[in-house]
Amino acid sequence: MKKFAIILIGLAAAWTLPAKSQIISENDTLPQGVYSDEQISEMLRNMPNIEVGKGLTFKTKDNKYKLTLRLRMQSLAGITLNDQFSVTQTEACIKRIRLRFDGHVFSPKLTYSIQLGFSPYDAKMLSNGNMNIVRDAMVYYVPSANWNIGFGQTKIRGNRARMNSSSALQFVDRSIVNSEFNLDRDFGLFGEYYNHIGKTFQYAVKASVTTGDGRNFRISTNSGLAYTARVELFPLGRFKALGDVTEGDFEREETPKLMIAGTYSYNDRAVRVQGENGAEFIDGNRRSLQSYFVDFIFKYNGFAFYTDFMGRLCDNPLIYQDDVVEQNVYTGMGLNVQASYIFPKNWEIAARHSTLMPEAQVRPYVGYKTYNQATLGVTKYIIGHTLKVQADISYNYATEAIPAVFQYDRWQARIQIEVGI
Repeated sequence: MKKFAIILIGLAAAWTLPAKSQIISENDTLPQGVYSDEQISEMLRNMPNIEVGKGLTFKTKDNKYKLTLRLRMQSLAGITLNDQFSVTQTEACIKRIRLRFDGHVFSPKLTYSIQLGFSPYDAKMLSNGNMNIVRDAMVYYVPSANWNIGFGQTKIRGNRARMNSSSALQFVDRSIVNSEFNLDRDFGLFGEYYNHIGKTFQYAVKASVTTGDGRNFRISTNSGLAYTARVELFPLGRFKALGDVTEGDFEREETPKLMIAGTYSYNDRAVRVQGENGAEFIDGNRRSLQSYFVDFIFKYNGFAFYTDFMGRLCDNPLIYQDDVVEQNVYTGMGLNVQASYIFPKNWEIAARHSTLMPEAQVRPYVGYKTYNQATLGVTKYIIGHTLKVQADISYNYATEAIPAVFQYDRWQARIQIEVGI
């Protein structure tokens, strides 16, 4: 693709050149609109670099400034059915459309990352009236490959599934467990440190201090900060091509690779019922929340296996108004297990089972003892995760459900096309 782009640029430049008979001698002054061979070469060297999956890159000759532009979209169609196989809902939309800018300013050690989301799913208005178009806006200082520090708004390094880009999933979307417990994005100070022990054992430590209110929330009162720390261990070395944040074994690891990771987060006097997500607490209530995550990844020769265990704690999860419970924090835990295999022609099959398990204190308000979702997915990778077609079907079931509180559909079928540069 890169060579093809250069050929096109060369043809475009040649179109503006005069015929060979019009080229004057080297001793003459070039008239307007006529270029020497050296000038043409210089033009080509400064043209943008285009690579599928790696965006459109502009860079100065001295490498002091760099900008990479990426664009992607997801087109989704789906239906849900009840236990009588009657259609209860249809969905057809552009689920995600994202524009991303990455690069560095003055020095490769001073980098930036900006991501904007324009679909209704991305740009939902917050309860305080703020728009949600800005997803990431970060400045990083990267003195070496071993560590970096950043300031701005981005994903909290909480659980594996949330750190995965939505463009790098092997299902149409993330699990119900991630939807309930993930920490999402927030504004604050972020740091990462990478190192190794011996030839193969590698590890990473990631931490952040953030507002605890979630992306674009801006102003809150009588609330504290969120403190998050994560440790990742790679006993057999790192995955190829950032495989710890890319689902499936598209790179087909030649030797077994695994990651074991754990995260703890404390959100002091949170403003929202899920911490960085969810509705605001009523009547100015605040609750301190603790979140924990344990992740496991194994990949080898096209096979991938994931386990995500996570949960939330709160000392007083029920919010009363006139002696009636009007709100609650979802305390409890969730478990997600998924496995996949990618065939030589880049067809992949994947299976996932997810379970939500609320604590006894909040079950009457959540409406079930456990809620489960089993999903079977098929993906055709045309150009990696950049251009792919995905389909999945899910079966939902709850135990000890309270119909007046919790209602759900049995089946869900979806198809999605991902396109990006």
